[in-house]
Amino acid sequence: MTFDLVLKGGRVIDPSQSIDRVTDVAFKEGRVAAVGDDLGANAHSIENAAGLIVTPGLIDLHTHVYWGGTSLGVDPLVLARGGCTTLADTGSAGPGNYRGFLEHVIRPSPVRILAYLNVSFAGIYGFSKRVMVGESGDLRLMAPIDAVEVALEYRDTLVGIKVRVGFNASGNSGLVPLDIARQVADKVDMPMMVHIDVPPPTLPEVLARMRPGDILTHCFRPFPNTPTTSDGKVHPAVTEARERGIIFDIGHGMGSFSFDTARVMLANGFLPDCISSDVHALCIDGPAFNLVTTMSKFLCMGMPLTEVIRAATERPAHALQRSDLGNLKPGSAGDATLLSLEEGQFVYRDSMNAELSGRLRLAAKGIVINGATWHWA
Repeated sequence: MTFDLVLKGGRVIDPSQSIDRVTDVAFKEGRVAAVGDDLGANAHSIENAAGLIVTPGLIDLHTHVYWGGTSLGVDPLVLARGGCTTLADTGSAGPGNYRGFLEHVIRPSPVRILAYLNVSFAGIYGFSKRVMVGESGDLRLMAPIDAVEVALEYRDTLVGIKVRVGFNASGNSGLVPLDIARQVADKVDMPMMVHIDVPPPTLPEVLARMRPGDILTHCFRPFPNTPTTSDGKVHPAVTEARERGIIFDIGHGMGSFSFDTARVMLANGFLPDCISSDVHALCIDGPAFNLVTTMSKFLCMGMPLTEVIRAATERPAHALQRSDLGNLKPGSAGDATLLSLEEGQFVYRDSMNAELSGRLRLAAKGIVINGATWHWA
């Protein structure tokens, strides 16, 4: 077989296939064609990946890339240069402006963008350095009928329903926005992604309304509504929710990730299902920066490299219900990420400005999208 592109001699790590070895990855007609040794003999193009880690294309499950359409949106190409081949935008747009997001950002983007539709009519419309209005705080903006119509019309690019609850996002609306989103998600047979910040409502109240396949983002957030208990354990409601099939996503962001929480969760053997950045305009310059920085933080806290990569490939692909993503199996989407694992002294910060000194850092060196090298550092 003649291949269009071969990544040669990299350390290929594909947790979905239990692969971790130096070998080649070949692409043909926009798809993964093979993983194996000495594949370059019949290739139109060969890229030397020696000394690099080759993974399935990284998936950032929590981003905000409605660039120019919302105040928190960032350029998706910036995140692609950070190693991502698939971006999930989480509720930047609602049913009132999703078509604009689709036509002006999603469709023109060379990087795959999938979206969670906000149940609030205009999505996250008031999020900036000077204006901070939680879209779920005004129940007049809840748009279940419109959300159902838009979700059914655009199932090819929409992967779920997003709702934000907590005092910052929903004021005194309590659980009402979540209950409305629950109805919408059930009607269109899509999962929910639920943002939680400070009470009300409480974390156990939120988890009780979630169903298998739903995603709790900001899952390692600081107190209050932290998933840990005062005696250093995992909250029973959190353990029970995982057993029911709830997916736990990091969603680092501006104020939603704590090293202290993460250490307790990891010490109890509770690894996140998905590692995501929640990069938006107010945290892209720190503390979140990008997905590989968030992954590096977990690596420095002792999470095994294979599990860190799994949480940015196989697991988010499962959450998105996209079996063609997050792996290097023949026939899957022709996406890959090239990473370097650097050693040195690196300083990381969480959303509380706490500092972590680590000796490891992952850095993006290139990506392949649809079987072609899109960017090579």
